[in-house]
Amino acid sequence: MKSNVEGYAGPLSINQFKGGQSNPTYQLVTPSRKYVLRKKPGGKLLPSAHAVDREFRVMSALYPTGFPVAKQYALCTDDSVLGAMFYVMEMVEGRVLWNGALPEMSKEDRRTTYENKIATLAKLHNTDHVAIGLGDYGKPGNYFGRQIDRWSKQYKLSETETIDEMNRLIEWLPQTIPAGERTGIVHGDYRLDNLVLHTSEPRVIAVLDWELSTLGDPLGDFTYYLMNWVMPHDGRSGLGGVDLAPLGIPTLEETVKLYCAQTGRDGIPELDWYFSYNAFRLACILQGIAGRVRDGTAASAHAAQMIQRIRPLAAASFHYAQKAGLK
Repeated sequence: MKSNVEGYAGPLSINQFKGGQSNPTYQLVTPSRKYVLRKKPGGKLLPSAHAVDREFRVMSALYPTGFPVAKQYALCTDDSVLGAMFYVMEMVEGRVLWNGALPEMSKEDRRTTYENKIATLAKLHNTDHVAIGLGDYGKPGNYFGRQIDRWSKQYKLSETETIDEMNRLIEWLPQTIPAGERTGIVHGDYRLDNLVLHTSEPRVIAVLDWELSTLGDPLGDFTYYLMNWVMPHDGRSGLGGVDLAPLGIPTLEETVKLYCAQTGRDGIPELDWYFSYNAFRLACILQGIAGRVRDGTAASAHAAQMIQRIRPLAAASFHYAQKAGLK
């Protein structure tokens, strides 16, 4: 640590964060500083999953641009040190919230927070990935086709039961991808609890959990974020059924307009297809966790609870696919 991490001086205490179902995450506390360590889980892993080295690379590239990410200190690829690849970054102190209704905020701060979340995502999508050394961070073109293929394969590798809707979607989604794809940096999991907000101001100071980041169509990111408006409100990020106006939270339509104004788009047609894709993708990700529970390699005690969301997500994806034309 002393030779690789800026400002490090022991003694050191270690605490594991709750959550982080994919990659175990720890807080490292010294008398003068706090750090965060993320590592690959042990045991049997799916191909291309748990890419902590990619997280380290993309945040290292974005940090000098002023985009809100933690400062990166060191990546260790030697499994003999901790048993798996890991990296160390600064600990960004702030608020990590889960409830999309933001009950702890005033109406004005809620509005500003939501606008800032949109502006932060737009800033990422407007970043010139080639200029910051990420020109080879992913394959250009056919983003949705590659994503559907990737998650379909991982779903099948992790499959624990037959879900007919998922099998139908695996066939239908790649045949109906909307035209007009762009290429940029996509985060892959842009949601409320992956954002650190300032301790008192309504703004994002760090975007966390970049494991799924790549080069691809920014609409994949944005429409994933829009899922908050159509998923039921259960005390988490979903806003479905919530009366937004009294809370000061922008509507789905307002959110689309704000994002399009900041990214040079005229609008986003075929939202139902994107909603189907995102619910399908999330079901596949959670199925991967189910597979790790089966294999005994899940990184969180909460993983088993997340498995219960797979069938509802499959049903939601199928619903939006039908709205988009699936017969």
